[in-house]
Amino acid sequence: MTRYPRDMTGYGARRPVANWPGGAKIAVQIVLNYEEGGENNILHGDPASEAFLSEITGAAPWPGQRHWNMESIYEYGSRAGFWRVHRLLCDLPVTVYGVATALARAPEQLAAMKQASWEIASHGLKWIEHKDMSREEERAQIREAIALHTEVVGAPPRGWYTGRCSMNTVQLAAEEGDFAYIADSYADDLPYWMRTGGKDQLILPYTLDCNDMRFAIQAGFANGDQFESYLKDSFDILYAEGQAGAPKMLSIGLHCRLAGRPGRAIALKRALDYFRAHDGVWFATRLQIAEHWAREHPPRQGLRPSEMDRETFVATFGGVFEHSPWIAEAAFERELGPTHDTATGVHLALARVFRTAPEGKRLDVLTAHPDLAGKLAAAGRLTRESTMEQAGAGLDMLTDAERVAFTTLNDAYMAKFGFPFIIAVRDHTKPEILAAFQRRLDNDRATEFAEACRQVERIAELRLREIVAQ
Repeated sequence: MTRYPRDMTGYGARRPVANWPGGAKIAVQIVLNYEEGGENNILHGDPASEAFLSEITGAAPWPGQRHWNMESIYEYGSRAGFWRVHRLLCDLPVTVYGVATALARAPEQLAAMKQASWEIASHGLKWIEHKDMSREEERAQIREAIALHTEVVGAPPRGWYTGRCSMNTVQLAAEEGDFAYIADSYADDLPYWMRTGGKDQLILPYTLDCNDMRFAIQAGFANGDQFESYLKDSFDILYAEGQAGAPKMLSIGLHCRLAGRPGRAIALKRALDYFRAHDGVWFATRLQIAEHWAREHPPRQGLRPSEMDRETFVATFGGVFEHSPWIAEAAFERELGPTHDTATGVHLALARVFRTAPEGKRLDVLTAHPDLAGKLAAAGRLTRESTMEQAGAGLDMLTDAERVAFTTLNDAYMAKFGFPFIIAVRDHTKPEILAAFQRRLDNDRATEFAEACRQVERIAELRLREIVAQ
């Protein structure tokens, strides 16, 4: 049995309506990353100097050495950049991603954050890479970060974002923290629930595109106008989607040492002024968005096929293809995952087995289907699904003339093709079914075999929609 852990579907075409407060067309969420004093530095017990997100092009770690230029760039963020950004944003709801050790070295900045009523979420213990840590080492770092954050801020963090994370980060954070949200994802424009750490954990995706980090990479922003333009373009498309009835969330990521530089801060100000000039804009902290989402869109309760054991999976889906549980048995052994936890996902898993089966096995599936309004129906020997489907098209209430017509067509069809006439009756009215019956009798066997298989798949799809929540 193989399970693929990534969810490549998400909300798909059926995106939930956010219902932002006041009928807002967009939620604008601003993050200020506070990392200065928590970066790699041998003063902090790290093996080398920092080399990430600075003005120094192509910076590399200096093993065993301090890096004066790098340190002073980070110090600019705490000494000057923070205060410039604070002046720009002090009247807005802002979420701070605070590295715990950086916050411990920033009493004045921390006081200013609190005075502005900003949310202070955890950005981990130190601003370092976690990809090579063992699970237990990273777990210990998360625990220490929560403890230090609580000690310094005065309350435990309600949100978490590691950033330079490992494949274990989200699961470990869900296990260790009572977080209203975890932000280590860039997978959506809306919050979403994820089964991890033994519970339903709300994920509040972050951003790397509407992020001033792109001033510090080669394929990034070269000047403030580019940053401003990109933020406005992002706002415009999301605002338009909100006007069309599908509100989203715009996340903006800032860093004290980057956005705090004068030429970038003024671009940020122009973008904020542009946002404010629109009606129906909800500026919110990430915690406010998370709490709203939990109220409006709690975790869905329903079947999760990818988490079922074999017996449950086959019992649930073994009858979707008429009297053919072998299809569900084979699908269970294939690569299932969260992306299959919808009717469409299960249908594809089952249909792939059916499509790749030998012709004889597919013929067995066709012959397992009953005649329409035939002898089995009259004797009350149809499956529950077939009974409901035929009744829904009125095939359980035929006139004598209609019954004769169906009997004659059934006999002619079976004699010509060797399997019963199959059609997804839920898609058709009784006259349409009779017309299709007569029309398809003119097909050659290969054409009709292919059409019958398509109809079998359609019947399975319709049945699955009743079983699995969308």
